[in-house]
Amino acid sequence: MADSGKSKSKKKTDDASGGEAPKDWNPRIVGFLCNWCSYTGADLAGVSRLQYTPEFIPIRVMCSGSVDVAYILKSLLEGADGVFVGGCHLGDCHYLNGNYKARRRVAVVKEVLEGIGIDPRRLLLEWVSASESGKFAKVVSTFDETLRELGPNPLAKERLL
Repeated sequence: MADSGKSKSKKKTDDASGGEAPKDWNPRIVGFLCNWCSYTGADLAGVSRLQYTPEFIPIRVMCSGSVDVAYILKSLLEGADGVFVGGCHLGDCHYLNGNYKARRRVAVVKEVLEGIGIDPRRLLLEWVSASESGKFAKVVSTFDETLRELGPNPLAKERLL
């Protein structure tokens, strides 16, 4: 049977589900941002009119160390295609060691995701200070591109976000 040229192009993912993404699909990113550094960097990026995906949903937390594993997994289950955790640079945490806790937790969640067949690149931890608005916009945009390669989150029951 000949191809009429009207077939819809879909992007395949590398997740175990093998789901496909329509052309107009945009990844939704939930971002847990440290109040003292990453959230302020995101705010400065907005004030500076730096471009990054409008599908980014920022959630201000007092410290990246307060981001519980349950928050990350619930975000993915509720329809987020990726989760970003942003905190102060190591050694600069306002709560002394919160970013070290975040680093350990994210490492554990990445192992869990890999164990259940979900690409661990759906979770990103990055250190962004209050003055690094350019870095914030670049990191979020790069994460968005990675999620576009992966396609929709196969873990999501439905897209509530």
